[in-house]
Amino acid sequence: MASPDSRGTWGSRAGFILAAAGSAVGLGNIWGFPTMVGQGGGAVFVLVYLFCIFCLCLPILIAELALGRRVQRDPVSVFATIAPGTSWWLVGALGVITGGAILAFYCVIAGWTVAYIWFSLSGAVSGDPAEVAAFFARFTASGGMAAALGLGILLVTAGILLGGVQSGIERVTKVLMPALLLLMLMLAARAFTLPGAADGYAYYMRPDLSRLFDPAVFSGALGQAFFSLSLGMGTMMTYGSYLRKSEGIGAAALWVVLLDTSVALLAGFIIFPSGFSIPGFDPSASGPGLIFAVLPQLFATLPGGALFGAAFFLLLAMAAITSTISLLEVPVAHAIDAHGWPRRRAVLVLTGTIFLLALPVALSQGAVPTFTVLPGLGIDFLTLMITIWNNFSLPIGGLLIALFVGYVWKVDQALAELTLHGAWFPAPRLWSLLIRFVCPAAILVIIIAALRPLLGV
Repeated sequence: MASPDSRGTWGSRAGFILAAAGSAVGLGNIWGFPTMVGQGGGAVFVLVYLFCIFCLCLPILIAELALGRRVQRDPVSVFATIAPGTSWWLVGALGVITGGAILAFYCVIAGWTVAYIWFSLSGAVSGDPAEVAAFFARFTASGGMAAALGLGILLVTAGILLGGVQSGIERVTKVLMPALLLLMLMLAARAFTLPGAADGYAYYMRPDLSRLFDPAVFSGALGQAFFSLSLGMGTMMTYGSYLRKSEGIGAAALWVVLLDTSVALLAGFIIFPSGFSIPGFDPSASGPGLIFAVLPQLFATLPGGALFGAAFFLLLAMAAITSTISLLEVPVAHAIDAHGWPRRRAVLVLTGTIFLLALPVALSQGAVPTFTVLPGLGIDFLTLMITIWNNFSLPIGGLLIALFVGYVWKVDQALAELTLHGAWFPAPRLWSLLIRFVCPAAILVIIIAALRPLLGV
């Protein structure tokens, strides 16, 4: 077992909240959320997403933090310690693998944001909307450049993790998170003044209730919610393991959810008014290139737009790094706790491993644009990765965590951890009901519904 000094702890409650929120806030909010809203029908997706966040994800976030702090070790060790001699440790292993797989495609997308810092400064992405979209397609087809940029993101992430919990993770996120939020507020205010913004607000805030029970909307919303909050991949369990016993989990978890959801919603107030100010904008067809095709056109309307655009993509890259930090920290913590590796060795070996996994993602964007996974289902490799790990692996991990806390660890043991030293934790009976019955049932129904079209049922 690793010593407390090698593992580290958070220096303050605010530091933990900002680090956990930084893990949650990133491309999942600013890139993923508007993309999923566009593909999910606008405001109806937002309604389903909010339901998933507060009724399904918040209880599981609390459970993950409680598990991590209770054992104060990596996810695999958490399950092995609480349920020794059983196969529950595989749930922790699934989380570690999922986090690594997500990081493999996440670092590639984060690398795109780095390139767009230069593209914004040079004016390469300003002008005609069709040309901006075509430029993005040409850029992502350059697999070698995408791989190099992804490697750069991983190396920066590794450098931060080598500093440890307080001097590395906490110190960086304390600076990056407030800066990102401030710039987003400025962009949302600018988007409000654009012609056509009213249509964007209507799309974003007026739900089409005919799609309220669409399985694809629920599956996408649940996967996005889990991805955005870093659930089901061991991240919050790992971050919880660095919490002191004197820190209250309930209030911290609520702050993390509120910050994360606010940033996601704010991203929509930037993207959709901006998009609808552009003739011919189709939010459902924008896909992963949404922020790379829409925002450069918004920046072109601003005084000093090139500099402003470069600053935005710089902060977007920084926000992405706050998430890559947490994704890489999960397998690093496992290597330290379960295998006794020193932090330096764990960081360097796992960084190299993740880069090898990222290569197919980077190269396939140009060389292998589509391939068939199931008969009649041809999708690009990036979409495949997102579908497997976001839409299925994360909810499955969340489902198993809810079952473990509700029926193996037991809710009374969990509540004892949550209320340790008289910590504030409201509505314990409601949380118990949600974690034991509502979360497992709802997640299982959504997973089955998402599987049906893939299986041709």
